[in-house]
Amino acid sequence: MSIKDKLSKVNLGKIVADGEAKRKVGAVPEAPKTAVGFHVESIYSDRKIAEDNEKLREELLVFKDSEVAKRLDPKSIKASHWANRSEASFLRKDFDGLKLEIESAGGNVQPIKVRPVAGKQGEYEIVFGHRRHRACLELGIDVLALIEEIDDARLFAEMDRENRQRADLRPYEQGVMYARALDEGLFPSNRKLAEALGVDVGGVGKLIALAKLPSDLIDAFPSSLDIKFDWGALLNAALQKNPDFVLNKAKELAKAVPKKSANEVFQALISEGVESLYPSVKPTVLKGKSGIKAKVAYDPAKNFVDVRLAGVSAFQASQFEQLVKSFVEK
Repeated sequence: MSIKDKLSKVNLGKIVADGEAKRKVGAVPEAPKTAVGFHVESIYSDRKIAEDNEKLREELLVFKDSEVAKRLDPKSIKASHWANRSEASFLRKDFDGLKLEIESAGGNVQPIKVRPVAGKQGEYEIVFGHRRHRACLELGIDVLALIEEIDDARLFAEMDRENRQRADLRPYEQGVMYARALDEGLFPSNRKLAEALGVDVGGVGKLIALAKLPSDLIDAFPSSLDIKFDWGALLNAALQKNPDFVLNKAKELAKAVPKKSANEVFQALISEGVESLYPSVKPTVLKGKSGIKAKVAYDPAKNFVDVRLAGVSAFQASQFEQLVKSFVEK
């Protein structure tokens, strides 16, 4: 609670009334009649004022570094250098819904966070809340913002944490953010970045793999926001094995009208040479010593695995079922 809020709760009338009541019953001495008495009372009052001032000073120190929410002109606020929002984020229905919600409330109820721009009075940079800021900017209303002076590393960490808590940032956007931080030396390695943010280093690698995909390949998808978390490694592997096929296919898909779904694009891009990437998915026939025969076939176009077993007992069939369940439920 701010000092202003605390003062607003003080009942001055009650304090005065209590003081008068105490004076009447002798709890508070009447004003001194003699010069000595007046001098003693003066010393007592000065000491009380000094004590009260010291107490107030201590309270101010407690609140000095706290975040204060203010209404700011959204035109005075710029996107962060580390901004992780793709322009596609502002073209989706969920952004339109956010904008309508803010308009109906007369402003953003949940404040964004900004930091002052060094050397530019009255100008700010977004720490987090780019969509809320954009909504207010387009609506032409002030944006409620917390203002705090923080460095780049902390800004990056707070932006990442806030977006992960809200769970509305897409994998490609997150990957671009991480890749930029590494490219510009904010963190020396994937591991150091992961440690600073409290995230899994393997996950960081997968997200960066998405961000490193060539733009021609990204353009093949309906939106970069539709690319899934674990597709980066497979697409990069396909590029390494057969770059000409993958890039030519991507350009062909980018021109398709209407656009194919993200999953259809992904399957088309990795279909050529997928067997050389993953030899174990080639059509295979296996024979066991106990007379069991198995055939395994994979259709990359449909993302479908066909497994046929012959010569198995009921017990072996049950074991196989459990194996499949453990695989599916991972």
